[in-house]
Amino acid sequence: MAIRFRKSLKLAPGVRMNLSGGGLSWTLGPRGTSVGIGKRGTYLNAGLPGTGLSMRQSLSGASAQPRQATKQSSSKTTIPLTVAVGDDGTITFTGEDGSPVPDNVVAMAKRQQGEAITALIQQKCAEINGQTAALGELHLGTPHPATRPEYQPAEYPVEAPKPPVPRVPGFIDGLLKSRRAKIEYENAAAEQRFTRLRDEWAADKARFDQLEARKQELLSKATAGDVVAMEEFFGNVLSDIVWPRETSVSFEVQGEGTKLAFDVDLPEIEDMPTKSASVPQRGYRLSVKELGQTAVQKLYAQHVHSIAFRLIGEAFGMLPTLREVTLSGYTQRQDKATGRTVDHYLLSVEVSRSDWVKVNFSNLRGVDPVEALARFQLRRKMTKTGFFKPVEPF
Repeated sequence: MAIRFRKSLKLAPGVRMNLSGGGLSWTLGPRGTSVGIGKRGTYLNAGLPGTGLSMRQSLSGASAQPRQATKQSSSKTTIPLTVAVGDDGTITFTGEDGSPVPDNVVAMAKRQQGEAITALIQQKCAEINGQTAALGELHLGTPHPATRPEYQPAEYPVEAPKPPVPRVPGFIDGLLKSRRAKIEYENAAAEQRFTRLRDEWAADKARFDQLEARKQELLSKATAGDVVAMEEFFGNVLSDIVWPRETSVSFEVQGEGTKLAFDVDLPEIEDMPTKSASVPQRGYRLSVKELGQTAVQKLYAQHVHSIAFRLIGEAFGMLPTLREVTLSGYTQRQDKATGRTVDHYLLSVEVSRSDWVKVNFSNLRGVDPVEALARFQLRRKMTKTGFFKPVEPF
C-alpha cells in the first residue's frame, strides 16, 4: 500500500507599518485578522473574507491628547511602510509601491518601533532554525507501544435547521384578502424551505454517521488482527501525520497480522536546509550562515533515522497484534556506470516488539534515533560524519 505524505508548509504572517511624522503605527497578522498598533491605541481588526463584513475593536486606549495637537497630527500624511526579513537575513524597508524608503524614514521606524522590529527578526531566526530542528525531532511524537488505539465518537458538527415561526395575520390583514393571501404564501414557502433543508441535513448526518460507524468497525477489526482492516486503518494513521519533507511509504502486513514490512522512499539530502541563523545582540540584523557539508550530512542522517524510528513506533503503537517490524529506506541516485537512476538502500532494520518496549518512551528527548536503531538488527554503512554507503536490505 503506497502513501504520499503531504508537505508541511508554514507561512509567516506579514508585517506592515504605517509611518508619518506624527508617529508610527503598524498592522501585524495574516489577511483577514490583524492587530493595529498606533498612537491612538491598539485595535483588533477582523474580517470575513468574501463577505465584506469587518469588525474593529479597541484593545487598549491611547493617552489623552490636547485638541490642538490632534488637529495638527490629522493633517499629516500617512506613509505605508513594509518591513520584511528575507531567508538570507536581509532586512528591507519599502514603501507602498515596493521601492526602498529614505534612510531617515528607516531611522524613524527603528527609533519608534525598535522592539517590534527586533521581534520580527527573532521570529524569522526561529523560523529558519525551527525547520532544521523539526527534521530530527519526528521521533518525539512516537506513541508508546502499549498504547491501544480507541474509537473516539464524534458528533455531527452541523445543527439541525429550526422550523420557521409562521407569521400571524393581524386585524387589517384579516380584512384584506390580498394581504392575507400573501402571508399564507410566505408561510407556505418558508415551510417548504425548512422541509428541504431538514431533509438535506438528515441525509448529510446519515452519511456522517455511516462513516463514523465504518471507522469504529475498521478500528475494531484492525486491532483484532484483520489484515485488510489493518492496512486500511494504518494507512489512514500515516496520512494524518505531517512530515517536514515529502516522504513516500509503502507497507504490507504479513504473517496473519503479526508482521509489517516498510519500504520507504526517503527524502534526498539535497532537500535538507543549508543555513542556520542567529540574532546579534546589537543592531537590527539577522546573521545567516551556510552549513558545511558535514553538518548537512549529519542533519540528513538524523532525519533519516528519525523517520524510521517514528514509522516503527507508529506500527507497534497502532497495531497491537504486530510482533515484528522490518523497515528499509532508500534514496534515488544516478548510477555513474549506466547513467540510470537506481535505488540505493541506506539502512534496513528488523525490530521485535519485545526489544522495542525497552526504549524509554517517557523520555524521547533523551533518545537519539541514530543510536536507538543500532540496538536492533540493523544493516547500515554510515560514517561518523553521516555519509551513507548502499546496503542490501532485509
